[in-house]
Amino acid sequence: MNQKTLFVVKSAVIAALYAALTAASSAFGLAYGPIQFRVSEALCVLCAFTPAAIPGLTVGCMLSNISSTVGIVDVVIGSAATLISAALGYLARNIKFKDIPLLSLLFPCIFNGIFVGAEIAYFMPGGFAFKAFLISGLEVAAGEAAVCFTLGIMLCRAVQKSRLRNLLK
Repeated sequence: MNQKTLFVVKSAVIAALYAALTAASSAFGLAYGPIQFRVSEALCVLCAFTPAAIPGLTVGCMLSNISSTVGIVDVVIGSAATLISAALGYLARNIKFKDIPLLSLLFPCIFNGIFVGAEIAYFMPGGFAFKAFLISGLEVAAGEAAVCFTLGIMLCRAVQKSRLRNLLK
């Protein structure tokens, strides 16, 4: 299989996994709103293994955010946060602590906290307020951190110990 086709396939699989895992999180009321525990965010660690995760995570987020309570705004804002996080995560993939690419896991917490926190604060009754932004941003970042630094690290270890590592290259 040629390299371009393989890249597209990897990206598509990651996008499909992200969308499916977000739908599963949504079924339990955990995918949208100020407190989010999207299981799909654990996949952010994949950007430390393959550049195909950048479009994969971004497209998966776009597809998932179509179901958001704020629709197209979340498709644009949330997907932008994911794109930036994934690109920076890929660039920082070699900065590791005990073989874990911590910055690759930290970027989604920071950028989702800022972008999605601002988005949530904007849609609050009474409009945007800085205090609401801080609270919403911290809530989003905390939920993101809980997933990335538990499930994301578990996924990272699983990939490192399996043949998936070679498939993702």
